[in-house]
Amino acid sequence: MDSTAFDRFRTPPIVIGVAGGTGSGKTTVSQQILERIRPQQIAFLQHDSYYYDNSHLPPAERAQCNYDHPESLDTPLMVEHLLSLRRGEAVDVPIYDFSTHSRTAATRTVFPAPVVLVEGILIFSEPGLRDLMDIRIFVDTDADIRFIRRLSRDISERGRSLDSVVAQYLETVRPMHLEFVEPSKRYAHLIVPEGGRNQVAMEMIISRIHKLLDEGG
Repeated sequence: MDSTAFDRFRTPPIVIGVAGGTGSGKTTVSQQILERIRPQQIAFLQHDSYYYDNSHLPPAERAQCNYDHPESLDTPLMVEHLLSLRRGEAVDVPIYDFSTHSRTAATRTVFPAPVVLVEGILIFSEPGLRDLMDIRIFVDTDADIRFIRRLSRDISERGRSLDSVVAQYLETVRPMHLEFVEPSKRYAHLIVPEGGRNQVAMEMIISRIHKLLDEGG
């Protein structure tokens, strides 16, 4: 969607944040919003795209970095991009390669839209980011389910070994969740148990977005 098309809609856009622990089902919630609101009406930003580039480090050292700490993410750039989208300007989002822990040379252009959807485990722990959101949704799922989902994803999609996933979970993922992610739940407007499987909550979310879009033209 170009800026001319965007001018026909609400300005500034509705900004929706979807947070929750790793493997909680954030992406399922986001995908349902995308499908039911229509992708053409949504600019989608994932916090994971904004990991700092660690290509300057040796591979073994990259693997030891704490990727679950807020300082591992270029949140100032994401805030800058979100402000640009609110002004009706397109942004070039980094593309991150999780298998090498580095950014690729390519970027992904995201055009302004009536709704901006922001997803990530730490987006509510950053005041400058969460304050830009009109609706904040926290996906709350039991820790054992989240771990199993992360284990399956990291092995099948990111080329990780079982031992490395378990070690990372115990050393950084779980401690950082308890220190940063879980406390950020208090900033949510809506807490959704079981994510996209909670159809009652999803109906409420979709209805609310439709109502805001209608009010904004």
